Formats: sequence, C-alpha cells, structure tokens
Amino acid sequence: MQGAVRAGAEGRALPRSTAESRGRAGSAERDYLGGTMPRDNMASLIQRVAKQARITFRGPAPGPGFGENLHRLQQLLNEVQAEDLHLAPRGPAAVPGAGCSRAGAGAGAVPPVSYMHICETESFSMGVFLLRSGACIPLHDHPGMNGMLKVLYGSLRIACLDPLPPAAPPGARRRALLRSRQLYTPASPPCLLSPHTDNLHQIDAVDGPAAFLDILAPPYDPENGRDCHYYRLLEAPAGPAADPHALPREVWLLETPQAADFWCGGEPYPGPKVSP
Repeated sequence: MQGAVRAGAEGRALPRSTAESRGRAGSAERDYLGGTMPRDNMASLIQRVAKQARITFRGPAPGPGFGENLHRLQQLLNEVQAEDLHLAPRGPAAVPGAGCSRAGAGAGAVPPVSYMHICETESFSMGVFLLRSGACIPLHDHPGMNGMLKVLYGSLRIACLDPLPPAAPPGARRRALLRSRQLYTPASPPCLLSPHTDNLHQIDAVDGPAAFLDILAPPYDPENGRDCHYYRLLEAPAGPAADPHALPREVWLLETPQAADFWCGGEPYPGPKVSP
C-alpha cells in the first residue's frame, strides 16, 4: 500500500512524496482522464477523507475514540468513487508479463504500477495506485502501520497474512498465517490492515487494469524503522488429511529483495486539491 513504491531514481517499492507524483492544480484539467465530472455533492469528499484520517491517526498510539474514528473513516472511504478523483478506467491493453513472474525490465519499459501522491503528514499518507492489466504488487509488509485500501475501478485479488511468533533472524524462514485471499471491486468495502492483523499482503490486478485509493498511518519511514520488506510464500507441509486450499492456514515466508520486475512510476494527481 502507499505502500508499494517510491517513484523516481530510488526504484523502491513503497512511495515517498515526490514532485513528480504530486498533483498540480494547474494541470488537473489537462490530466483529467474521464469524461464525467465528479458528482457535485461529493466534490469535497476526498478532503473530508483526509481530515478524518488526520483525526483518526493523530498521536503516536491509538487513543480514546480511535475505534469510532476509524469506523467513520472507513464509512467515508467506502463512498469514494473514481469520478470523485477525476479518474476513469484506462484501456485494457496489458503490458506483456507485467505480473510478479516477469524476469526483468529493460530501459524505457512501462512501469507495471504507478502512484499518484495526494497528501502526506507525519501521521498518514494518501495516494492512488494504478495497476496495469496483469500487474502485481508483491507480498510485502507495513511495519507498525495501519492501512486502508479502497478499489476505485477494476478488480483486485488481495492475499492477507499475519506473521506468527517467534520472530525470525534475517535470512531465515518465518512462520505466518495466510488468513484470506479475496476479490475486491469498487462495490467492496475497504480492505483494512493493522500493525498486527493482515499486515502482510499481495495485490494482483485481475482481468484488466485497476486502481485503488491507499491510506497508510503512519507513512513509511526507514529512518524510524518503518521500511518495506518483501517476502516469498513457501507453503508449509500439509498433513495427509489437510486441504491445501483451506483458509486460514499456516505457511512459511522467506524475505527477499525487491523483485527486478517490480517498480513504480509517478503520475500527477488530477483530483480535487487536498489540505489535510
């Protein structure tokens, strides 16, 4: 989630704010991708989402009223549609091999994922991820973070996992619980993660391009121990009576470097201006 990419020279996968990815008010009309203007009564919805996110995630730890504020934020986020952000679904053309299995990317290759920065504070970040047809944001974590993901168009398959104790040393396998693997569409409620539940996930675009609004609280910050780590799923040996497709089930994970075929580009945000 804001997770999944720092756009620019770093080539990382979980974005920080960049000038390239910030929306410019003067270019909003030029970058508008759809043919339908946002609903008049929802023009300030994304601003209300940002203000509620600031209220919800203020302070270093959840305080009184956190559950109620989180529920209110979830309700607002559930109302957001692509047209509210001046977005419309893009063409169905796929980038050959743009999924997780691609072996590499040459110079000038089109990024499988792009990020539109909306806003960022010390307590949360918000932006839009756009996935090309067949693209995948590999299995990664969000150390110490809360997150919310709302599909704007297309379909996403999201696999969510929880790490299990004990913690593993670097380079060693670690136990995890594969909790769910669900399909999300614009009609679905937001996908939620907490520091302890569904904190690891993989996101795949299904049957065409897709986009989702992403909130992370607090934002990624490697200097304060909130850096992104990538993992490869290793299925745990199943007993003779075990159903290999049953969920939840225990699996093994192995930390890996960021895949060579996964990187994120930046695009201007064309929607309403946001001041969190």
